[in-house]
Amino acid sequence: MKKNNTVVQSVTKPNQRSAKKSVDESPGKKARKEAKEAPGTLTIGIDLGDKTSRYCVLNGSGEVSKEGGVPTSKKGMLELFGAQPRCRIAMEVGTHSPWVSRLLSQLGHEVIVANARQVKLISESSRKDDRLDARMLARLARVDPALLRPVRHRSEQAQLHLLEIRARAALIEVRTSLVNSARGLAKALGERLPKCDADQMGVEQMKSLPAGAQETLRPLLEEVASLTKQIYVYNERIEQIARTDYPETKLLQQVSGVGILIALTFVLTVEDASRFEHSRDVGCYVGLRPKRSDSGESQPQLRITKEGDSYLRKMLVQGAHYILGKRGPDTDLKRWGLKLAAHGGKNGKKRAIVAVARKLAVLLHRLWVTGEVYEPLRHSNAPEARKKQVAA
Repeated sequence: MKKNNTVVQSVTKPNQRSAKKSVDESPGKKARKEAKEAPGTLTIGIDLGDKTSRYCVLNGSGEVSKEGGVPTSKKGMLELFGAQPRCRIAMEVGTHSPWVSRLLSQLGHEVIVANARQVKLISESSRKDDRLDARMLARLARVDPALLRPVRHRSEQAQLHLLEIRARAALIEVRTSLVNSARGLAKALGERLPKCDADQMGVEQMKSLPAGAQETLRPLLEEVASLTKQIYVYNERIEQIARTDYPETKLLQQVSGVGILIALTFVLTVEDASRFEHSRDVGCYVGLRPKRSDSGESQPQLRITKEGDSYLRKMLVQGAHYILGKRGPDTDLKRWGLKLAAHGGKNGKKRAIVAVARKLAVLLHRLWVTGEVYEPLRHSNAPEARKKQVAA
């Protein structure tokens, strides 16, 4: 009996395996399996690194189908994603995200550049590493891309033109540091370099110093003069770019305190004026909107968000300083800012500067969209015009 049972069992087991195999490979289940891996249903998260990037691939059912690393280079990205069917790819904003996003978009993929600082699941995770970040990016992109607060990168041409402005800013920063160092070293000897603008500083400015100090400071001041020449070269190139490629900057320069540099930086950073439904949204875009943390009746006053492009925000603040300064002509914006500063308490002037910078961004966008002629005292003169109409 035992032998018979053994025989029966040995006979039935292969039949069971074959039956199970036939069920697994049934047409309906095979179709569902293929649907999970169908082109267009994949979602990929990439955590960009300086040399190597981690990626995670989710199939149509949200399961991890592949993970790995890829060199952060054009060749590496092309080899991995070049033959890949169209899929949704999410990555964090960073140094490499502009060119990577453009490259993957050219390959036909749907690319989402996430502002990870706005996603606490990524930025404040207690288990943060490159692999898990790639997984989280993929899962959030699969559920709802809006959760990643997508960032829109500018075009390659705009990026190249903006590099001219950023390179000039880097030279100015270095020159300022050298000038400050020279002045500080002279003071340590009980001497002073004469007051002058940074672009006027050079070897000739140290004639009053002792011979030993002149010999020591000469290399610094020669470097300052050399940097000034390079900055002048950038100035000419920036003027040429604005004149030939971005004629709309003329509209923006109608506003006092807005020169070629501010106008071109604004146009290149925003790039597409139609991206904002309302001009007032530009103030939020450049990070000049106060933070909000309202709860019930509690509405505390908080600092500005400082989101968006920091250099454009810096340029707008410089323009606001000129508008509210003594050299700034009388305008509606200046009157409004001075009134706000007078009633703003201890930090009234600082708040007025930020508020004027925000209003300036809105004004520049409005001029760009409408192409109107700027009237500095339009609102102030409106009541007088109405009075004349009534009198007539």
